[in-house]
Amino acid sequence: MSKTETKKITSIGGSALIEGIMMRGPKKTTVAVRTGENEIYTEDVNMSFIGAKHKIWKLPFFRGVAGLIDSMRLSYKCLMLSADKAIEAGEIEEEEPSKFEKWVDEKLGENFMKVLMVISSVLGIGLAVLLFFFLPTWIFQLLGMAFPALASDSTGDIPLWQSITEGILKILIFLGYILICSQMSEMKRVFQYHGAEHKTIFCYENDLELTVENVKKMRRFHPRCGTSFILLMLIVGIVIGLFIPAFPAMPWLRPVIKILLLPLTCGIGYELIKICGKHDNVVTRIIAAPGLWAQRITTKEPDEKMCEVAIKAMKAVIPDDGSDIVTK
Repeated sequence: MSKTETKKITSIGGSALIEGIMMRGPKKTTVAVRTGENEIYTEDVNMSFIGAKHKIWKLPFFRGVAGLIDSMRLSYKCLMLSADKAIEAGEIEEEEPSKFEKWVDEKLGENFMKVLMVISSVLGIGLAVLLFFFLPTWIFQLLGMAFPALASDSTGDIPLWQSITEGILKILIFLGYILICSQMSEMKRVFQYHGAEHKTIFCYENDLELTVENVKKMRRFHPRCGTSFILLMLIVGIVIGLFIPAFPAMPWLRPVIKILLLPLTCGIGYELIKICGKHDNVVTRIIAAPGLWAQRITTKEPDEKMCEVAIKAMKAVIPDDGSDIVTK
């Protein structure tokens, strides 16, 4: 839905959780989780944000880095909360722990989950770095061996096709990953809650009463979605990659430099997503198009129960003074 189709733009955003939704407003953040046929558990989440600690994190580009870190921390905290509540309510089944998990639990006791989550996070970050930074470069090196015209010359100048090819490979890996995830029954429900989140925000931005009937009529593709942000970062990475040498003798150095430049990539992507959220013209539509297309995978049509959860979370964070309104 474009800006011309809404009566106002809100700063309120959220994310889909396990059987629930998190909504973050300018003054509070609330998690709503389905805990029964007619029961929705809500809890306000308190957390100190990097963006509020120093003025520098409110400046363009810097705020993108702070926003990404804060969003990851908040999403993780809310995800764990929703999982606990969903398990307690029987909405999802708790898996039988493996022998290794039982052994670690006996040795670490109450610290078991903390250690497990740290290990999972480290492995997840390591896998992401391997897939999105080193694998595309390695694949291009193989292509360069098969097609010498694609390879960089001895001076280390980067050919246009290397940055484009690596960028396309990253996008394909990302889309392939979420497409595989979308086939899992648990993730399908998360993507449905994602759709409910977007629809509810659109309903509010159209000055309609927050009812299930009104929410269901809204579109589920929103220009300020996290999916769009990731796609923009990948596309910005292609442009930045044009200025990074190939280092034929040390091919591993190029992806390392890309990792070091992540704050720049993140900052530019954040500013672009904010522009797309505030303005509606030919340029912003082109910029937002890839992310909106990808949301066809990461958002699904929600049922009425999911819309009820989204409405509950949304109503809890709407400020009385209208401080969430960006433009009208």
